[in-house]
Amino acid sequence: MDDLTKEVLGSFATWKKDVLDLHTLFEAGGNDPASRTRVFDIVEQLVREGLLKELGNDFYALTEKGRAAAEGNRNLQ
Repeated sequence: MDDLTKEVLGSFATWKKDVLDLHTLFEAGGNDPASRTRVFDIVEQLVREGLLKELGNDFYALTEKGRAAAEGNRNLQ
């Protein structure tokens, strides 16, 4: 898992929220437009992999699988 994907998953812990909107998740990419595009692609991939659940209106939540992955990444850092 690359660093930006880890950052996206870690955003939920950083913000101490169970649900985040896409604009908040974009913060993982900083101000670089290319990185923000990558964040969008990462979010879509995480939904396909079952790590994030799309709640509608650009809101996302970690699934149990996503929580485990995020926790595992935090322990590796």
